Amino acid sequence: MAKRDYYEILGVSRNASQADIKKAYRRLAMKHHPDRNPDDNEAEDKFKEAKEAFDVISDDRKRAAYDQFGHAGVDPSAAGGAGFGQAGGNFGDIFGDIFGDIFGGGGRAGGGGGARAHRGADLRYNLELNLEEAVSGTSVKIRVPTLVVCTGCQGSGANKGSKPTTCTTCNGHGQVRMQQGFFSIQQACPRCHGKGEIISDPCRVCQGEGRVQEQKTLSAKIPPGVDTGDRIRLTGEGEAGDHGGPAGDLYILIKVKQHSIFVRDGSDLYCEVPVSIVDAALGGELDVPTLDNRVRLKIPPETQSGKVFRLRGKGVKPVRGGMAGDLLCKVSVETPVNLTAKQKEILREFDDSINNAAHHNPQASGWLTKVKHFFEEMKS
Repeated sequence: MAKRDYYEILGVSRNASQADIKKAYRRLAMKHHPDRNPDDNEAEDKFKEAKEAFDVISDDRKRAAYDQFGHAGVDPSAAGGAGFGQAGGNFGDIFGDIFGDIFGGGGRAGGGGGARAHRGADLRYNLELNLEEAVSGTSVKIRVPTLVVCTGCQGSGANKGSKPTTCTTCNGHGQVRMQQGFFSIQQACPRCHGKGEIISDPCRVCQGEGRVQEQKTLSAKIPPGVDTGDRIRLTGEGEAGDHGGPAGDLYILIKVKQHSIFVRDGSDLYCEVPVSIVDAALGGELDVPTLDNRVRLKIPPETQSGKVFRLRGKGVKPVRGGMAGDLLCKVSVETPVNLTAKQKEILREFDDSINNAAHHNPQASGWLTKVKHFFEEMKS
């Protein structure tokens, strides 16, 4: 007998999304499941048919083959693989696969007695560095509070001379099943709270927890070039794992303090250099600090306030490698203060000598011209 079209079986279009396909299969599975229709061979056949259709068109590879070649493209005898009839397992397994996500767990319990090991939690440590330390790198010692394996019980939680016993309620699985109609729901064991073991004689040191709180001192090497927001991981230096599980990691989060002279932007450094009005007009030389030394900066004559000079390679070498950035020095022409009467008189004479001379004050002359045009346009 020819097989029905898989899309027709599920009642979806050929361009249906995976979400629509899964929704359609759930509806049919709930309707025709054998637990809900005992001794109904027709319902069982429809359930198998829906399962077979879903297995094919919920798989992108199988669906593409089916769309191109029909049933021949997914025939298990031609592909050499296991078809629906060879899948094995019972209806509970099949049904649990599709509905497991509704109840937040898989359809099958874990095996074996004994508590499950859990990885320890990761820790974070906020480390503040000054700019010099961040640029050149440093070594630091830090103290962190953390959970470590209890030395009294070696992490078992049981008092010396005793040991945990397998929970008789869940037989060491840590989870129990509850049957609600034809649904089988799995949840944490109410007696051992998911651990799978019962500690009748708890350790006096850790009170049965297997871990204790301690302050731990660690040495950490900070590589050159780190910046605010960078993280350094110390593997295995987090909290101890539970029931023999691996320890978590410690993450050192870097924050660089504000500097009194420099501002950092990635691999470049910026600083503002005050220049006297005489040096700006006539030219001169200034000593400019860098993070490791000082350099001589030549100020050319007629330098304007806001001019930026770039000192290549005097910035920061990135932590992930590459060329060092630059130091950018912004000139700020400083107006003299606390002048004497004679100094003021000299400045007025100087001002009179250059007043209304466009070639002496090009920026001011240009600005005044723009202002004049602005008012003329307002009047017209």
